[in-house]
Amino acid sequence: MGLGGCIVLIAVGAILAFATDWHLAGVNVHLVGFILMIVGLIGTVTFTSIARRRRVVVPPSATVVEEERHHRHHGDGYTDGYGI
Repeated sequence: MGLGGCIVLIAVGAILAFATDWHLAGVNVHLVGFILMIVGLIGTVTFTSIARRRRVVVPPSATVVEEERHHRHHGDGYTDGYGI
């Protein structure tokens, strides 16, 4: 669910909670409106925190020049430079 869906949930919940006077048998419409608003707020917070993590700006890196290193081999079995 994106940010638009969260905003729609908040709007529909606010309409049900504050702007209706419907009475349905077995359903508290005002409570459903408050629940929708809470779910929309939780979704908005979750979406913005995930979007903030994705928006990491990486500075351009410098060109890396790899050098080729030659190790001397003395014939003692060490070829990584520790046996010198």
